[in-house]
Amino acid sequence: MRKTQQAKKRANSIFGTVPVALQTDDDATTTEENDDHESSTNTSSVGELYQEERVLPNGDYYTGQWYDSFPHGHGKYLWTDGCMYIGDWYNGKTMGKGKFGWPSGAMYEGEFKSGYMDGTGTYTGPSGDTYKGQWVMNLKHGHGIKSFANGDVYDGEWRRGLQEAQGKYRWRDGSYCIGEWKNGTISGKGTFVWSRDGNRYDGFWDDGFPNGNGTFKWDDGSFYVGHWSKDPEEMNGTYYPSGNEGTLDWDPKDVFDNLSEYKICSGERVPVLPSQKKLSVWNSSKRVEKPRRISVDGRVSVGLDRAFEKMNMWGSDSGEGAADIDSTTRRDLDAEIMRLEAEGLIQSLRPSPVPMRLPKAGKKQGETISKAQVVSLDLKHSAFDPKEKLWTRFPPEGAKYTPPHQSSEFKWKDYCPLVFRSLRKLFKVDPADYMLSICGNDALRELSSPGKSGSFFYLTNDDRYMIKTMKKSETKVLLRMLAAYYNHVRAFENTLVIRFYGLHCVKLTGTIQKKVRFVIMGNLFCSEYSIHRRFDLKGSSLGRTTDKPESEINSNTILKDLDLNFIFRLQKAWFQEFIRQVDKDCEFLEQERIMDYSLLVGIHFREASVAGELIPSGARTPIGEFEDETAPRLSRVDVDQLLSDPTRWASIRLGGNMPARAERTMRRSDCEFQLVGEPTGEYYEVVMIFGIIDILQDYDISKKLEHAYKSIQYDPTSISAVDPRLYSRRFRDFIFKVFSEDD
Repeated sequence: MRKTQQAKKRANSIFGTVPVALQTDDDATTTEENDDHESSTNTSSVGELYQEERVLPNGDYYTGQWYDSFPHGHGKYLWTDGCMYIGDWYNGKTMGKGKFGWPSGAMYEGEFKSGYMDGTGTYTGPSGDTYKGQWVMNLKHGHGIKSFANGDVYDGEWRRGLQEAQGKYRWRDGSYCIGEWKNGTISGKGTFVWSRDGNRYDGFWDDGFPNGNGTFKWDDGSFYVGHWSKDPEEMNGTYYPSGNEGTLDWDPKDVFDNLSEYKICSGERVPVLPSQKKLSVWNSSKRVEKPRRISVDGRVSVGLDRAFEKMNMWGSDSGEGAADIDSTTRRDLDAEIMRLEAEGLIQSLRPSPVPMRLPKAGKKQGETISKAQVVSLDLKHSAFDPKEKLWTRFPPEGAKYTPPHQSSEFKWKDYCPLVFRSLRKLFKVDPADYMLSICGNDALRELSSPGKSGSFFYLTNDDRYMIKTMKKSETKVLLRMLAAYYNHVRAFENTLVIRFYGLHCVKLTGTIQKKVRFVIMGNLFCSEYSIHRRFDLKGSSLGRTTDKPESEINSNTILKDLDLNFIFRLQKAWFQEFIRQVDKDCEFLEQERIMDYSLLVGIHFREASVAGELIPSGARTPIGEFEDETAPRLSRVDVDQLLSDPTRWASIRLGGNMPARAERTMRRSDCEFQLVGEPTGEYYEVVMIFGIIDILQDYDISKKLEHAYKSIQYDPTSISAVDPRLYSRRFRDFIFKVFSEDD
């Protein structure tokens, strides 16, 4: 009782004096007796928007509009730790415009989305820091102006909480830096102007210091042009005086010492994010549903008989006070619900699809095989010429640069070694780690082929790399397009195209002389989060469904287009970048006459019950851990901490560990080949991993014959083997229906 009285005083001091009806233990009986009366007023209405004002059992305080057991509309909420929110609500989440205050005095006023600071808003910190601009999921993202407490100001673009792209930073003494930014420091082309003497530097930067070609100019017109670097041995340039004053007693290193005094403020960190605040609201009812058969995409074979749910707004988890409903009351409630649905006041309460469950966990993929131990090779400079290759002989007894081994003698060939070494450097692959993964003492794991190519697939023990055996035709395609591939991945850092790290051939000597060609690729699903669903999406319908019975489907099963039962909603900034990158990648593949590629998608569901049932976002049911304890479970708090910690942003990129929402879909029973089902409004919080794979099939004579043959029997637009231009257009049309902006 003392705790709720303190909450009442806090609430009155912030919101003003308002009448609050406190309920004590002595009043419990009276309250239960008056349930029937209150149901006609405002405390237990079903599907009705009304005003509510309460001090909650844990001491929190709420006053405002209420709908179906959740804050909905406009309302004020005060937590016991002093945090406060005033603004719009939607189904228990801050959604729309509002104001969030912290006990430290910090304040955010602006737009919210699904509990996050998202949209346009202004944050004022307790020490005076102010940011006004765009937000995405609690992070400064887009254009914004940050005024620091020490007098510095940054006006420009932000990305995931740090300065990125074009921007201008002005220090309190008037000096400023304008140009390109990356990860919070000036990197790229930019200009620094000193206010005290008018001197300036124009040129290239890296990590906050001049690096590359640049010019230092004095206010009298003289200037110094040269190559700049922190390493004095790499510095060189020429001084050009404005008149005939001759040489200048000046060292370019003084510029670096001077710039060290100009620090970029890091700003304040928010200790508790709005999306981490929990409401003292829960659902005490238990849902009972008849068991039904369900297909892979969620279609049911029988009708539904769903029990009516009674929401206990403020009660205990035991559900006390929930009365039985007679047939007359049920008919009246059904009629009222139908009226509200027809008027569009509430969403449909008709029977929904059965709750989705996590697929049963599959065994770790692959069987251990033996492998030959090799060492790293001394690579020479080469070009993109397919004839540029390096052979190395591996005798069983060993040689000067090769170790002894227990296999028969073989030869090892590297194709275009310099190119692939450069690719590994471009993809930030550490050479030592790479060689340990591929050539270390740990054995490889063999996978069954997920496609029809007949290739063998192997995973390294650390799951980072995948090795695929290649046909000679595939090897020729990769070598033919290697220059274009290299230029593409170099130009587009966020490309979704699969990463190639090496192309090799092993030839056994002796009478057999068998050749085995293989390529080393990145394992798309190498992540700290377990993958619960896997989809291989092409945009075609013929044969695009799994051939496994439902009882054999597990988390390792590769599902296909007609098995897909989700639409994936990405945050606005991510979705726009996704569209741009898919367009660029498809244009590249189309120019190289490549077809039959697909988008491989992996889904990690963030919330599930102890029994393994998936929990839709917004559902207030007990949440348990996944049965698969080999991988961490990503909660909303985890996502908030991940997004607010700059050291962990590297794990989030386009196609990698991306937080998103998956909306469940259902296909019409009268449409056998409906690629994208109808949205149901049922959302799940997920983490997504995806990329474009199988990019080594060109439109050769065999594919042209396949297209001609199948076009006689089937709809030509439904088959996979089509012209690269048509394939690219169909692929993009389908992907842009499956992925959409989360509005």
